[in-house]
Formats: sequence, C-alpha cells, structure tokens
Amino acid sequence: MITTRRAFLAASSATLAMPFLNTRGFAAEAIDIQIGSSHPTNNIWVYAMQTALQPELDRLLKEAGGKYSINWHENYGGTLYKFNDTRAAVRDGIVDIGMVGTVWEGSAMPLQNVTYFTPFANSDHVAVIEIFDKLTEELPELKAGWTDQNMVHLSSLVTDSYDIYANFPIASVEDVRNRRLNAPGTSANWLANTGCTPVDGALTTYYTDIQTGVSEGTLSFASGIQPTRVYEVAPHLTRVGFGSMYFGGIAVNKGFYDGLPPEVQAALKQAGKLTSRKHGDYVTQRTTAAMTEMVAAGLQVAELPVAEKEKWANTLPNVAAPWLEANGEAAAAVLKAYFAELKARDITPARDWAAEI
Repeated sequence: MITTRRAFLAASSATLAMPFLNTRGFAAEAIDIQIGSSHPTNNIWVYAMQTALQPELDRLLKEAGGKYSINWHENYGGTLYKFNDTRAAVRDGIVDIGMVGTVWEGSAMPLQNVTYFTPFANSDHVAVIEIFDKLTEELPELKAGWTDQNMVHLSSLVTDSYDIYANFPIASVEDVRNRRLNAPGTSANWLANTGCTPVDGALTTYYTDIQTGVSEGTLSFASGIQPTRVYEVAPHLTRVGFGSMYFGGIAVNKGFYDGLPPEVQAALKQAGKLTSRKHGDYVTQRTTAAMTEMVAAGLQVAELPVAEKEKWANTLPNVAAPWLEANGEAAAAVLKAYFAELKARDITPARDWAAEI
C-alpha cells in the first residue's frame, strides 16, 4: 500500500509539473550583448542606439516567436573607451555593438569619409542616411571598409548640415576673407582659396575660441552648436550649405555577428535599418528644436544666395583630388556612386565633384 501511494504521488507530481516543464522548454534562449559608445545617450549618434536599436531588436525577436531574447549590457558615455577608440572597441570585441565614428578613422576607413571631401553636395541629412545605408550594403568598396575591420555595418549616422556660426554677418564668399574660423580636420579644406584662415578646434572649444578672439566663428551644425551655447558668442548663422556629413555607423563585431543564430542576425540587420530611420527623425527633431531655441535667444539667420554658394564651391581647389589619389579606384567608385544616388533623388550639388574625376 505504501508503495502504491508513493507511486501515485510521484505520478501526480509529474502530471502537475508538466505545464511548468513545457513552459520552461519554450523559454527564450538569452543572448548577452555588450553595447557601448564613447558618447552619452543624449548625443544624436548614441540616442538611436538606446531608444531604437535595442527596443527594435527586442520587438522583432518577440514577434518572430520569442525563441531568442537579449540581455543588454550597456556601456554608454565612454565608460569603456573614448572617441578615438570607437573602431578598435568594436573591431576587437571590447563591445559587441557600438557607435563607430569613421570621421576619426581617415587612415583605416578612408572611403567612409567621402562626404567630407565633397562639400556643397547636399544638406538633406535624411537623404545621406538613406544613401549610405544603401551603398554600404550594395557597394563592395564601402562594405569592405567595415568587414576588413572585423565589423558589420548596421545603421548610418550623420550630422545635420554644416554652416557658419560667426560674430559677423556673411553675405558673400568675400566676407570671410582675412577672417579666422574654427574648421577642424577635413573641414579646413572648405575654406581653401577664400582668404579665410582655418583654426583647429572642437565643439568643446568653439565658445572660448570665439569669446577670446582665437577665432571669429566656426563651421558647424545646429544640433552641436545649441547644446554648447556657441550662438551666444557667434550670433550670426549663415546657411552656406557645406552639407550633411556621413559621420559613421552603428556596427557589430563580425566574429560575434557570425556566431549568432540566423534568425537573430536577420533581426539585427532589420533593427539597424529601422534605427537609421529613427536617427534621421531624431536629428530633424533636434535640429528644429535647436533652431527654435537659438533664434529665440537672438540668433540671426541668413541664407547665402545660391549664386554665392556656387561661387564658393567653385572657388575651392579640387579638395577631393588628394583623397582620390591616396585611395585609388575604390575611392572613385564610391564618389561616383554617391553622386549618382544624389542625382537619382533630384538633388543638384553646387559642385559636381564626380564630374572632375
């Protein structure tokens, strides 16, 4: 009788446990992902990672049946690495997914910097996002720029249009002659042959540089100028139209990506595309809000006449030539593809750099 009772209890316990065992059997397989950046989450390039890429991947996996889930380990705000290490951090697996600023990688990833060598091409940042998402997937030269660095590109990151914020008004290209403007890195080329002296600097130095007379203004973009309050010392914005720049991308370590289940790979790529769109929307939102605040604070906005934009663009030497010479046929292919995409969108650059190859 004791044996029978024990057998009954064992059988009953097993029966009662079946729903829980089945539930456990269908539980999602958790995947740990280290995600990070050199900048804080309120930055326009990082905001999309936390508010778009992460939730979109979670949603897509859930909608695909919930077989997989993600344990996110966030490392934002430079907790693991600084801005000059973004490529190495993703390449070497310090993080699995991260923001990569290709603008700081002129030697290792030169082709990704094509927009910085073709000023006056296009001021529509949404178009730049769409173009580079497309070309990075379809153009072997651009795609290789990522895979050669052990990375897979997920989403494009951009700036809003570069213009001039100064303590003096600008109505023509002649108005910058004998002036000093902050123009770090490649952007110094945009002042060549104008008689203006480029001064090195960064968003963190522009205010003091202008305030102390080191410079008289800067080449920059609204979403960067507004938080740093540079408009207080440079109350004249001239829309010169240097253009929106491809800044870099959100990328995943290729070794990590290759080890993911195919369903997760597909969801991650799709989440990247959705993140690009939301990044574009956010840059629009931030730029609009920034302009509203700055104008209310006294910023005076002027549009450089189209004829003067064209004159400025044609005053420049062929600033793309050294970049083309250094990077050969691959660079030429990227430049031509970029300008072909602009043409397909009925965007007419102030200077057709592709025609000069």
